[in-house]
Amino acid sequence: MSKLIVSLSPHAHGTDSVEKNMYGVIIALLPALLASFWFFGIGSAIVCATSVLACVFFEWAINKFILNNERNTILDGSAALTGLLLGMNLPSNLPIWIIIIGALFAIGVGKMTFGGLGQNIFNPALIGRCVLLVAFPQQMTSWPKASELLTYPATDGMTGATPLSLMKQAIGAESPEKAQEFLEKIPTSLDLLLGNHASTFEGLGGAGSLGEVCALALIVGLVFMLWRKIITWHTPVSIIATVFVVSGIMNLADPVHYASPVQVILSGGLMLGAIFMATDYVTSPMTHKGQLIYGVCIGLLTIVIRNWGAYPEGMSFAILIMNAFTPLINNYVKPKRFGEVPAKQ
Repeated sequence: MSKLIVSLSPHAHGTDSVEKNMYGVIIALLPALLASFWFFGIGSAIVCATSVLACVFFEWAINKFILNNERNTILDGSAALTGLLLGMNLPSNLPIWIIIIGALFAIGVGKMTFGGLGQNIFNPALIGRCVLLVAFPQQMTSWPKASELLTYPATDGMTGATPLSLMKQAIGAESPEKAQEFLEKIPTSLDLLLGNHASTFEGLGGAGSLGEVCALALIVGLVFMLWRKIITWHTPVSIIATVFVVSGIMNLADPVHYASPVQVILSGGLMLGAIFMATDYVTSPMTHKGQLIYGVCIGLLTIVIRNWGAYPEGMSFAILIMNAFTPLINNYVKPKRFGEVPAKQ
C-alpha cells in the first residue's frame, strides 16, 4: 500500500542532482585538462591527480574522524571537482607536498569548516590557491621552461614569464619605447586562444597555470555547460564583457602601455575563473540580475588588481571578494514573493 505524502505546494519534480551537476562540470573541464596534458606533459597529470586524491581524502577523513558524519559525501563529485579546479590553478612543476597543503585548506578550511557542500561562503578551490600564493609565492609563480615540460619536477623554473606579467611591466615601464617592447613580446590572440604560446614563448618560460594554457578548450567547456543547462550565461558573459569594455577603453586611451582587450581576456586565469569558478552554485547569486551585478563587479575588480595590484593576476581575489558580497546581492535583488502585495507608499 502506497503512502500518501502531504506537503506544501508547488509540487515539481526536477531531474537535476548534486552528482549530475558536479560530474557535468568535470566533463566540461576535460578539454582543458587534456590540453594541459598536451602542453605541460606529465607534470600536469601529477599535479591534477595529487590535488584530486588529496581533496577526496581530506573530505573523507574530516567527515569520519572530526565531524563523525556517517554519510559518505566523497562520491557526489564535489570534492573531486574542487581538487580538479585547484589543480588547474597551479603550475605544472609545483611540489607534491605544497599541493597537499593547498588541498587541505581548500577542503578543510574553505568547505568543511562551514559545514560542507552548500554551506561554504567562499569557493574552496580558490581558498586553496590563494593560501598557496601567499604562503609560497616563489613556487606558485615559477614556470618550467618549454624544454622541461615533459619532466617532473622541472630542473629549473623561471619567474614572471607569463603574458600577464608582460602586461604589468608595460604599464609600469619607464618609457613608451620600453612599454611597447614588453607588449610586443605578448603572444598573439590566436596563440593565446589555441595555447601555442605554452611551448613557443620565446624561451621566457611557460604559459602560467594549467588552466590558463588554452582558452579554446575552456570555451568548449562553456558551450557544453550551457547546452546541458548546468550554468547560465549571465555570470561568465558579464565578466568577460566588462573586462573587454574596460580594457578596450584603456587600450584606446593609451595603446602604448595597455594591451588589446582580446589579449587581456585570453591571458591568465580569466576564462577559467569566469566559466568554472565564478559560476559555483553555492558562492554566486541566485537570480539572473544578481549574477549580472556579480559578474560586472568581478570584471572591474580583476582589471584593478591586474593593473595596479601586487600580483599580475587578479581573478582569484576578485571572485573571493565578490563571494563575500553574494548574500548582500541576493538580499538586494531577491524576487518578489508569489502573491505579495506591494507596500503602499
